[in-house]
Amino acid sequence: MSPIDPDAPAATDPSRPSALLRAAVDTEKHVARSGWDQPPRLFALVRTALLREREPSLAGQLADPEDDGFTAVEQERLPPTADLESLLGRMAWPPDVEGVALSVERIVVPPEAERELPQGPREATDALMAHPDRKDVRLLAACLRDGSRTCLLRQRDFDEDDAVAVGPDIAPGLTHALASTLVDGSD
Repeated sequence: MSPIDPDAPAATDPSRPSALLRAAVDTEKHVARSGWDQPPRLFALVRTALLREREPSLAGQLADPEDDGFTAVEQERLPPTADLESLLGRMAWPPDVEGVALSVERIVVPPEAERELPQGPREATDALMAHPDRKDVRLLAACLRDGSRTCLLRQRDFDEDDAVAVGPDIAPGLTHALASTLVDGSD
């Protein structure tokens, strides 16, 4: 079951997705338009109304003025890293950023294939890339300061907008690490 954002229209209209889910879906589609084999991409989630107020020149590019949701603002020039968790552990966001979304691509293999991987990172990567049952997936994890989380998963084999899986527990480690970037260290 997806967490409910009490400020989102979904609280009054159960047929309408939460503001977080709408932002996550829009962001995932944006990333998907650039194809596969992308580096991780990070987005700040800012209230659309706040962005419209502070950046009036962007009004034409933003969601409908009646939309009380979020706009994803890509954070460019992420430092290259082999350790995404370490990168996330060093991040913090200003108060106006109410949420964050991260897109990463991963290779998934059956559990038995993982047990048979070589010890060296390069050799393990080569074995994963060559495995006949490998599946390429893209995850988009998104979370808000209020604890709401969601994750979307797109498979390269089924690369269609209507074939994207959605759920709060698809990549719990990733959503947890992402949510930790929103925790105020002064608490």
